[in-house]
Amino acid sequence: MTTRLHFGPGIIADALQQEKDTIKGNILIVTTGRSLKKLGYLEQLRTYLKKLSTVDEVLIYEKISQNPETKEIEQAVRLGKDKNVTVVIGFGGGSAIDAAKATAVGIASEESVEKILLEGLEPSEETLPIVAIPTTAGTGSELSKAAIVSCSEHQFKGGIRGNAVLPAVAIVDPQYTYSVPIRITMETGFDALAHAIESYVAVKANTFSEMLSEKAICIIGENIRKLHCCLDNDTARDQMSYASMIMGMNLANVGTCLPHRMQYVVGVNTHTTHGAGLLALYPAWLAQEYSVNQEKVEQVFEWLNLGRVNSEQEVYQKFKAFLQELDSAYSLSSFGITEEMLENMTAKVTGNIANDRLSECKNSIYNIFRDALK
Repeated sequence: MTTRLHFGPGIIADALQQEKDTIKGNILIVTTGRSLKKLGYLEQLRTYLKKLSTVDEVLIYEKISQNPETKEIEQAVRLGKDKNVTVVIGFGGGSAIDAAKATAVGIASEESVEKILLEGLEPSEETLPIVAIPTTAGTGSELSKAAIVSCSEHQFKGGIRGNAVLPAVAIVDPQYTYSVPIRITMETGFDALAHAIESYVAVKANTFSEMLSEKAICIIGENIRKLHCCLDNDTARDQMSYASMIMGMNLANVGTCLPHRMQYVVGVNTHTTHGAGLLALYPAWLAQEYSVNQEKVEQVFEWLNLGRVNSEQEVYQKFKAFLQELDSAYSLSSFGITEEMLENMTAKVTGNIANDRLSECKNSIYNIFRDALK
């Protein structure tokens, strides 16, 4: 990893000071803003930045939605170009950090963010330095090489990808997650678990990434249950942030499998969160993954303390029960998706699906969508 990484509760001010040689000039904070402003975190960050001797001006763009849109990002790009911004900070959950990455790409490019996304253009090496400060424990975007954004006009959600999108600095301060409500805690926590499971079974998995996956699956399996019982467990929050962070490394080096590619289609059709879409897809995907990755799926169940599984049906039922235990057992039909929509949704799943052995099986994507309706 080339990203300079800072981790620990309460480290934000010191980490910013250590990185002042990177954080210089006119700074643009890209954020969803609402809860962070209410809690005082946004103003606190602005204050810390203004105290740095290297910073001239601090600007804020806070109109990012839970599925960041190219039209929102283009507004941030215009602000950045007008104000000669030199560094972009993503402050918030994965949506804010991904939007910040895309903004940094757009400010340095003559092309529109929409064109870069839809045509899969490689981000320029002139992309502005990105500083990622996550406030949720789940996305791992602070260490990934992708900015996942949507273009509703074209019914498309996908990634702007490349080494230039990897943040120069990541500051992971778990204290920002202490006030996250239960639903977002479960959904973002499950996203981190999905990164761990998918990077473990992925074609590109290797000995080192598998070691990180095992660590993350064990940490999340224990601590997401603790947080479901008691949101005020700060130690569990710290552990979830750590697991999410190390899965950012796996995202950058190994990638994900079918559920992430499929969720992009679900998200753009329903405007539901990334974590919610993954929760709806996972029992059906894991059940089918068992047919091509039996030993690894069995290992995942062991690490999660879900007991032995001996069939696809048992995988589906036990994982669904696990999600019900977390009050997070969603279905695609609950999002308004019907069977009549599945053929069109299947055709729109794009990207590197070959990283999942299941992609070689005929009709696997359609069948996962179908089974996830219930």
